[in-house]
Amino acid sequence: MSNLVIDFHLENSALGHLTSTVQFGFITGTLVFALLTIADRFSPSLVFFLSALAGGLFNLGIIIEWNSFTSLLAYRFLTGFFLAGIYPVGMKIAADYYDKGLGKSLGFLVGALVVGTAFPHLLKGLINELPWRLVLVLTSSLATLGGLLMILLVPDGPYRKPSQKLDLTTLFKVFGNKNFRSAAFGYFGHMWELYAFWAFVPVLLTTYIKLHTDTILNIPILSFLIIGAGGIACILGGYLSQILGTKTTAFHALFLSALCCLLSPLLFLIGSSTLVIVFLIFWGMMVIADSPLFSTLVAQNSIAESKGTALTIVNSIGFSITILSIQLINTLIEDMNPKYIYMVLAVGPIFGLIAMYEKNSS
Repeated sequence: MSNLVIDFHLENSALGHLTSTVQFGFITGTLVFALLTIADRFSPSLVFFLSALAGGLFNLGIIIEWNSFTSLLAYRFLTGFFLAGIYPVGMKIAADYYDKGLGKSLGFLVGALVVGTAFPHLLKGLINELPWRLVLVLTSSLATLGGLLMILLVPDGPYRKPSQKLDLTTLFKVFGNKNFRSAAFGYFGHMWELYAFWAFVPVLLTTYIKLHTDTILNIPILSFLIIGAGGIACILGGYLSQILGTKTTAFHALFLSALCCLLSPLLFLIGSSTLVIVFLIFWGMMVIADSPLFSTLVAQNSIAESKGTALTIVNSIGFSITILSIQLINTLIEDMNPKYIYMVLAVGPIFGLIAMYEKNSS
């Protein structure tokens, strides 16, 4: 992003706009995909392929030398828009293949997302500088390859039941199911914490170093380890859900992540950086371990013909919530003691726990 600002002679504020535009594109895309029930009416593998192709193409548009700020925003928005046909549709494909064991399957899928999210931190820690245009060419090529692998190797799953007609009310109907609402609200609470935690891990580590001036930490590598550990947690949570039950496992993971938020002020008082890193890795695991489980509950409590729409609309609302929490933390960080800021993230998980609570867990 900083390269774009320099090469296209943009204002420094453009960096934030270019970043947020991808999120808004994704939210808009998921709303459109959900409203038109795209993933339920058409082959999910075909939707995935076309979305990967389009997303990769618009991502590549950034390298054109005569781009203006407006065209850059448009390319970023469209890249985010077509990601709506990849992540939630990928979960829909998994749901079409697994009746039992869906939690384990989605654990691997979301685990891959987590490692992908953490990977740029690893690159930053290991490689001083890559030509930014080459990065975009490589990522667009990988997007195209991923789409081709999906269309060629992953036919529609045996549990897929396509919707026969366009129903613009489907995304409202799915919330009529009490169990669906419970899973969705739990997911929304989880999302309030998740991306804000991921976004501010480097800031949190930097704050710790400022308070403990004798401490030396490799922030990019540690950020990769803290965020990436969540990939392992997703897989472990999927296996654990087969023993304890999906809802019970999700509930306990959400509880532990809320506890981490509330205990976060203690991090800055601990003199041992090793203990701090261990705590943050544990938090990084708990903050995401419930994500595939919530998606499993959403899919299980949706009728087969609208699973894709249900997963997509829940994703759309969840990612909208992430913008609010990130902006809130971004505002508080200038006016509030940094030791106590991350306690605000507990609001989401607590809300989710209340929404999920029932005497008989499934």
